Amino acid sequence: MSSPDSHAAAPDGAKPGHFIRHAIEEDLHKGTYAARRWGGSPGDGPHHQAGMADPARIRTRFPPEPNGYLHIGHAKSIWLNFELAKAYGGVCHLRFDDTNPEKEEQEYVDSIRDMVAWLGYETLLADDPHHPGAARPHEYFASDYFDFMYRAAEHLIEAGHAYVDEQTPEQMRATRGDFGTPGTNSPFRDRAPAENLARWREMAAGRHADGAMVLRARIDMASPNINLRDPTLYRIRRATHHNTGDKWCIYPMYTFAHPIEDALEQITHSICTLEFEDQRPFYDWLLERLIEGGLLVAPPPRQYEFARLNVGHVVTSKRKLRQLVEEGHVTGWDDPRMPTLAGLRRRGYTPESLRLFAERSGVTKTSNAWTDYAALDAALRETLDPIAPRAMAVLEPLKLVIENWAEVFGSDTHLEPCSAPAHPHHPEMGERRFVLGKEVWIERTDYEETPPKGFFRLFPGNKVRLKYGYVIECLGAMKDEAGGLSVVRANLLKDTKSGSPGADSVKVKGVITWVAAHDGLPAEVRLYDRLFTEEQPDAGGRDFLSVLNPDSLKIAQAIVEPSLGQARPEERFQFERHGFFVADRREHGPGARLMFNRVTGLRDSWGK
Repeated sequence: MSSPDSHAAAPDGAKPGHFIRHAIEEDLHKGTYAARRWGGSPGDGPHHQAGMADPARIRTRFPPEPNGYLHIGHAKSIWLNFELAKAYGGVCHLRFDDTNPEKEEQEYVDSIRDMVAWLGYETLLADDPHHPGAARPHEYFASDYFDFMYRAAEHLIEAGHAYVDEQTPEQMRATRGDFGTPGTNSPFRDRAPAENLARWREMAAGRHADGAMVLRARIDMASPNINLRDPTLYRIRRATHHNTGDKWCIYPMYTFAHPIEDALEQITHSICTLEFEDQRPFYDWLLERLIEGGLLVAPPPRQYEFARLNVGHVVTSKRKLRQLVEEGHVTGWDDPRMPTLAGLRRRGYTPESLRLFAERSGVTKTSNAWTDYAALDAALRETLDPIAPRAMAVLEPLKLVIENWAEVFGSDTHLEPCSAPAHPHHPEMGERRFVLGKEVWIERTDYEETPPKGFFRLFPGNKVRLKYGYVIECLGAMKDEAGGLSVVRANLLKDTKSGSPGADSVKVKGVITWVAAHDGLPAEVRLYDRLFTEEQPDAGGRDFLSVLNPDSLKIAQAIVEPSLGQARPEERFQFERHGFFVADRREHGPGARLMFNRVTGLRDSWGK
C-alpha cells in the first residue's frame, strides 16, 4: 500500500470520478491527514494516535443503527464506503450506532454483520502490527465510547457550551421556533456551569425520572439552521442496553455521538446521505469545541453527503417495513419480496449484482432521482447469466403422450437418453443427462387448439422440436369432463434427434422445453414479483398498503429435470425460457423437498 503522504493520483483502474472521490484525492494531494498515526484503542482521546504507523491512507465507516434489518439503500452506503477505502489504500469500519437501547437488539447486530460479510466486505484486517499473526477487527460500537462521551459532555458543561434544561418536552418544542421564527432561550440556559455540572451528575446517578431533564448544547437559539438551536445532547432513559446492560441511565443523542465516534476512530471522510446535510454545522461545531478542550486532536473528520438510493416499487422506511412484517403482509424480514438485504438474498440476488447496481446508480447530490427496479434485475442478469447452470422446468404441467413411441422404438417402456450442456458457453461445466419417454410434461401455454397469429408451438398438424430431443407432430388434445385440457397427443418423427445427422431434415419454427414423466421431479416454485403496483408506494402521503401487489407471489407445483434434484440451498440456475431461479436458502432440501424462488425473468416484462 502507498504511504499516507504519497502522491494522490487516482488509483489504477479507478472508477469514474465523483465529488467524494475528488475530495479524497485533494486531501491526499494536500497531505491533510499525512501526519496521522493510527494505533492504540478508540476511546483513548488524543493518545489514540500514539500507536505505530498504520498504512491506511483514509478511513471511512458504515454506521448502521442496530434497530432493524438492512435494506437495499444500505447496500449503496456499504458499497460506497468500503470500495472507497479499498480504492485508496484505506480501511472501512463497521460501526454500530447503538445509542437507543429501547429499539436495539442483538438480533439486528448479528444480521447487519452477516449482510456486510455477504456483500463481500471483510471487517477484519489480518496484519495487526501490535499482535503479529492476529486478526484486528475493524468493528466498533458507539457504546464502546460512552465513558469518553460522558467526559466530553462534562467538558462542554464546564466550558459553558452545554446546560441542563428542565423544561418539559412540550415547552422545549414551543420555544424552539420554526423556519420563520427564532427560538426563545430556555430559563435554564444561563445557569452557572457548576450548577449545571451538579444537575448533570444527578442525571447520571439516576436521581431524576425519565424525561425530567436533558443536556443541551448552548449555541444559538436564533440560528436560521434549526439544528443549531441548542440541540439535545443527552436524555434520561432507564433501559437495558444490549452491550452495556444497566450501567447507564443516560444515553447520548445520535447527533452528539456520531461525530465523536468518527473522531475517536480517526475517520477521515464521514459519508452520509443528504438528510444529514443540515446536521453538518453541528457536527463541525462539536468537534471544534472538543479539539479546543484538548479531548480530540486536529484535523477532525469531515462530513460529505450524497443522495440516498431511491428504488421504484420499494419502501425503505424501517417503520413501514416493520409494519409489513408485524401485520402479516409478508412472512418475515427475509421474505423474498422485502427490500431488506436478507430478503434480496433469499430471493436470489447476488452480492455482485447489488454492488453493480449501487455503482451504476451513481454518487450525486440529486435528492429526487429515482432508480427503476428494472435496473436491479438488469444487473442480476448481467452478473448471473455467464455463470448460472441451465435446467428445464415445467411450471404449468400438461401431459403430452407420444402415440407412436412403441412403433419407433419397439417398446412403450423404452427410454431414450438425452443430454444438454450445463451452460451453452462453458463446456467445462459439463453436461446434464436425462431421458425422453413416451410421456412428457410440457407447459400448458405451449398448446392452443386454435392458434393466434404468430403462435409456432403445439396445435393440431403443427411440428415442433422437443428441445435436446426429437421433432414431434401434434395430433390434437383430449379434454376432461369440465372441458379443460388433459392430454396432448403427438407423433414422433424418426431420425430427427438433436445432434444426429438427421436433426435438420425437418425444419420447424417452434422449440419447446419439457421434462420426462419418467425422471421429472416435483418441485414448488415461487413466482415472486414486485411488492407494490406503484413506483412510489407512499408518494404524497398515500397509504402504502393500498397499493400492495396482489400478484406479488404465485406458487407453481412444477416438474423439474433430474439434475436439479441435488441443487444446494442458494444455488442459482437459469430455467430455460423462464428466467433465473434460486434454491430457497431456508426451505429447500436436496433430494427431499425441492423449492425454488424466481429471482427475475430473462427480460423485463413489468407493465406488459
